[in-house]
Amino acid sequence: MYPGVFLAKKKDGTIYYRSSFTYKSKHISLGSYDTELLAHKAYLEATDIVNSKKKNLITDYNKKKRVLTFEKWVVLINLKDNGMYFKNPIYLHPKYFEYYLDNDPFAPLKFDVDDLFFYSTHKIMRRGGHLFVADYGMQVNILNRYGIKNFAVPNKDYIFVNGDNMDYRYQNIKIINRYTGVTLETGKNGQPIYLSKIHINGDYIIGRYADEKEAAIAYNKAADTLKSNGFTIAFQTNYIESMDSKQYKDLYNSIKISKKLRDLHP
Repeated sequence: MYPGVFLAKKKDGTIYYRSSFTYKSKHISLGSYDTELLAHKAYLEATDIVNSKKKNLITDYNKKKRVLTFEKWVVLINLKDNGMYFKNPIYLHPKYFEYYLDNDPFAPLKFDVDDLFFYSTHKIMRRGGHLFVADYGMQVNILNRYGIKNFAVPNKDYIFVNGDNMDYRYQNIKIINRYTGVTLETGKNGQPIYLSKIHINGDYIIGRYADEKEAAIAYNKAADTLKSNGFTIAFQTNYIESMDSKQYKDLYNSIKISKKLRDLHP
């Protein structure tokens, strides 16, 4: 067998070839291949990355026909340059790291180093323009880590401060509308005011409030009122993390909502 190649069999008896190598006492799997020669070429590419005096760049991947996957290419370049091995396609920089998706060496996601442990153990997936990780058996939108609600609209509910929608560093994400049913507006005196509205075959205004949390709780109260009036819509209510149950109850009871909504029935 060629160096770095190991014969293996599937459950049905089909033969395939695994490729791996050892670098600084760490055994690294390079993947499975249909032929011994392809597995050996993967081994040669990997050893060239970690042993070559020439600096390999992530953007070099598409310059030649490669046997290694793009993800493994990123992993090995990071291992050589930074001395750390991650299973996910991560490349470290002094104050942030890049996470590469979709075999694109020119458009990585950027994250703060505080998120390194999470993303080194959670693989990012893309679906319909949304980015998800699998966490405890569920697909979780990565925006949830920033307190951004599901189905939030970019440039309306949140913005990327520098205009780069691949830059997920915390200082680059500004949340405009944090809660379901709440939208920031500018009042007559130029001060911020929060519009609370709920959707029932069209949008119904609940009220306008000086505080974002008041508007969020007003939405919850409207949802509860509509349910008690006989509506069966599954409203997504707001959780106010900074309030204990007594504070929430007191504010809930004091908030006024639209009389039109209080009197609305199916």
